[in-house]
Amino acid sequence: MAQSSKVKFTEPRVEAFTCDAGKSQSLFWDADTKGLCVRVTAAGAKSYIFESRLNGNTIRMTIGDARSWSLSKARQQADEFRQSINKGIDPRQTKADLMAEQEAKRQEAKRECVTLGEAWEAYIKARKAKWSALHLRDHLRLSQAGGEAKKRGKGLTEPGPLHALMSVKLSALTDDRIKEWLRVESARRPTRVALAFRQLVAFCNWAGEERDYTGMIPAGAVTAKSVRDDVPKMESKEGDCMQREQLALWFGAVRQLSNPVQSAYLQSLLLTGARRTELLDLRWADVDFRWQVMTIRDKVEGERVIPLTPYVSHLLESLPRRNEWVFSSDKAAGGKLTDPNPTHSRIIKAAGLPHLTLHGLRRSFGTLAEWVEMPTGVVAQIQGHKPSAIAEKHYRRRPVDLLRMWHSKLEAWILEQAGVVFVPAEGQERLRVVA
Repeated sequence: MAQSSKVKFTEPRVEAFTCDAGKSQSLFWDADTKGLCVRVTAAGAKSYIFESRLNGNTIRMTIGDARSWSLSKARQQADEFRQSINKGIDPRQTKADLMAEQEAKRQEAKRECVTLGEAWEAYIKARKAKWSALHLRDHLRLSQAGGEAKKRGKGLTEPGPLHALMSVKLSALTDDRIKEWLRVESARRPTRVALAFRQLVAFCNWAGEERDYTGMIPAGAVTAKSVRDDVPKMESKEGDCMQREQLALWFGAVRQLSNPVQSAYLQSLLLTGARRTELLDLRWADVDFRWQVMTIRDKVEGERVIPLTPYVSHLLESLPRRNEWVFSSDKAAGGKLTDPNPTHSRIIKAAGLPHLTLHGLRRSFGTLAEWVEMPTGVVAQIQGHKPSAIAEKHYRRRPVDLLRMWHSKLEAWILEQAGVVFVPAEGQERLRVVA
């Protein structure tokens, strides 16, 4: 770009500049401000340009439209660019950094305005394909605005328990706000509020994993002890057995344990349906990560081989290998976990759940398996039950791959109900939910 023809810029002169006939653009250089140029196109567009050199390379930047930039402002900007170049700084990078910073501020301001209702819609859209029709209906009903004519009976539908929170910004969804919500809503419909809270926990777990919502919900919003203490208590109707609706609270409490061995043990106990001592006695030699199977020392048949499902495999791979024991302990004399009962009792109390023993976790495996219609014989073989004509008339040994199909479906369903987001590692069977 030649700079041989220069003219002292004034506002009227800049206004009078026109493109030379037969050219696509014409350039006019300021005699007073080094590097400042006005570019005029054949279409009449007119803009201020800055040009200089840095490290032997030409630096050319558009300052702005001459109709919106005054001459004095354009000269000031050109001087700033030239000062940066004199310091060895590329003004293009400086400008790019500034624009990135401004965009980050705009995005953060946008994030601050996102409400639970907006994120809740995104949550349902992202997850509904993996939910049963009943599970989807629960989410819609518990968050509905109400005021519509009932499909059955007279009157209008009432707002769901979660509706009161839908207008709240995620950034304002604090533990105090949740406690106030629990106090108000629990006064007249404690059972529905307990279910709504579990759904809220699952949502918060999902949001914590989503790039668009990560870090937006204040820490402890649904996990603080003071919040969980205010959740209406639900009595178990099936005795020492966990219900579908209790999975989110149980997993939430177990996964917060500071001891990863105890956390992995309790989760594996539920997801394998094994006896408490069978897992306590599990050795690394019994776990085959290549073929994704594990050998359980069985009091009935001596041993049995069961699938190593994706999430359980993930739990075990993350454990420290201190010695031969999978669930090891650096404090116990025998080098392995000995008595998980006290820890589990504390978890049950903290989560506000009815009394549930470790054997109750094994019993829960069989009960929860009915939700995915797992054949009774498959359940029996995985759990190591003695074959029974009552349980299955024609009992037969199934190959581990067939067990894996059903076992993985059950694991996926349990995790989905618990609100646990898990993506299997490459090569592992992807988790699928059975409606």
